[in-house]
Amino acid sequence: MNIKEIKEMINLMNENNLTELEIEKEGLRMRLKKGMEGQVAVEQLHHNIPVPVPVAPPAPAAPSPAATKEPSRERTSAKNLAEIKSPMVGTFYRAPSPESPPFVEMNQNVEVGQVVCIVEAMKLMNEIKSEIRGKIVDILVNNAEPVEFGQPLFLVEPA
Repeated sequence: MNIKEIKEMINLMNENNLTELEIEKEGLRMRLKKGMEGQVAVEQLHHNIPVPVPVAPPAPAAPSPAATKEPSRERTSAKNLAEIKSPMVGTFYRAPSPESPPFVEMNQNVEVGQVVCIVEAMKLMNEIKSEIRGKIVDILVNNAEPVEFGQPLFLVEPA
């Protein structure tokens, strides 16, 4: 279940004046319960079905630290660059599958709404789209690395 689905369940509770809602989907049971102040608490009960753990695609060979770190710091200090940030905690993937080419490369132009990567969260693959038009000047995360909410993933020079 993703955040959007949980928000929809909360809206369903509010629209129908429900104080408690229990849902089971794909082997995951979740209970939403409204407290005295009207706040909703989410409780994950348990998984009924064992979920296989996917094998992460191999990370590309890392270039030498001197070749990657110094230009990144110089680019980061530029005032006109925008960041594409992770909207959630999860695992960063540059391509839709290990056999596929990356969504974007360095120095590639991107448009608003263009998919730039995937962040896997709770076994769901979430496409991350650019909110800015411009040129990718730096990719800040390696493939298959964990990312945090709000962590910069790309630096973009706005067009």
